[in-house]
Amino acid sequence: MSPDTEHSTFSRRNLRIAGIVFVVLALAIVVNGLVTRASGNARLREWTDTQAVPTVAVIAPASQGDAGTLDLPGRLEAYSRAPLYARVSGYLKSWKADIGTPVKGGQLLAEIEAPDLDQQLLQAKADLATAQANAALAGTTAKRWQSMLNTDSVSKQEVDEKTGDFSAKQAMVKAAQANVDRIQALEGFTRIVAPFDGIVTARNTDVGALINVGGAVGQELFVVSDTKKLRVYVSVPQTYVPSVPPGTKASITVPEHPGKKYAATVESSSQSVAVGSGSTLMQLGVDNTNGELLPGGFAQVSLDLPTNANVLNVPASALLFDASGLRVATVSPDNTVVLKKVTIARDLGQVIEIGSGLAANDRVIASPPDGVADGDAVHIAQPAAKKQEVATAKAGGNGKG
Repeated sequence: MSPDTEHSTFSRRNLRIAGIVFVVLALAIVVNGLVTRASGNARLREWTDTQAVPTVAVIAPASQGDAGTLDLPGRLEAYSRAPLYARVSGYLKSWKADIGTPVKGGQLLAEIEAPDLDQQLLQAKADLATAQANAALAGTTAKRWQSMLNTDSVSKQEVDEKTGDFSAKQAMVKAAQANVDRIQALEGFTRIVAPFDGIVTARNTDVGALINVGGAVGQELFVVSDTKKLRVYVSVPQTYVPSVPPGTKASITVPEHPGKKYAATVESSSQSVAVGSGSTLMQLGVDNTNGELLPGGFAQVSLDLPTNANVLNVPASALLFDASGLRVATVSPDNTVVLKKVTIARDLGQVIEIGSGLAANDRVIASPPDGVADGDAVHIAQPAAKKQEVATAKAGGNGKG
């Protein structure tokens, strides 16, 4: 064989081998792509199926009276509150206590200058003196005529007339004296004093202001409030009135002291239901010796209700309202949804007392997803504490490896 023929045969063999290798590589790439795509599709299908099953949080119905409170808005008022009006007209001469000033019963708050009243007192005293003088003269005259009757120099009729005149003059003296006493009593009202121990919560006048007699015309000059103890007024729905008798304990919170609670006690009830609101007004008493609570302010009242260990409580978010009625979504042992019809014993706002239809060992979905139906598969959400334990265990395992 010539060298050219041998070289040609070797070149064809190399080309054939290279072609075979190329085909094999191409087939390997195609097969690998197909396998990778099939595996990706399988994983995507598995992930899609997993995401299609909702994850829910489940709770056990409470049966320890956890919802034995009734939260309602309330209003704080001073236990004793006295608006002070003027009893005489005049001008304010001076005031002694401003708002926020603690005062004692009988302490002077203001003085009124009443010159007209002073003149009326002088006139009344002068009328009294005149009446007394006339009565004294009438008495002397009656006495003299009585003595002349024994000498038959005057008639019995004339003596009776003088005696009657003396009695009339004495009555006029008493009337004049009463008028003087009345004006002197009014003079005492020129001093505005505190009716009891408390705090001045309002001052609506100033020096030189024209003062009118209180009532339809005059305005209140001061307001004194006893704030050592406050009244709390709360409107209790008619359904819960039998559960809140006098003596019921309660706790109060106010916006200006977040996180702090004040103990209160139900003292009385209006014993009637307001037509407009369907509720009964109740009065609670709360100690305010430290002065932290402000009369007239808003308060959140939490009334302690009697509890029943046999009643199950669920959050209001667990209830479902639809055409089938009131139901609760529970999770069966095989992690499928079971809808149960229930009845409400009492609605406590965020917590609902279930009257019937639920068992203590049921796993209740706290917030059922929209469109949930019987037989739907669900995943149970892992509690945060459990997740933390799992994460810690994994971290420990990685460290050992």
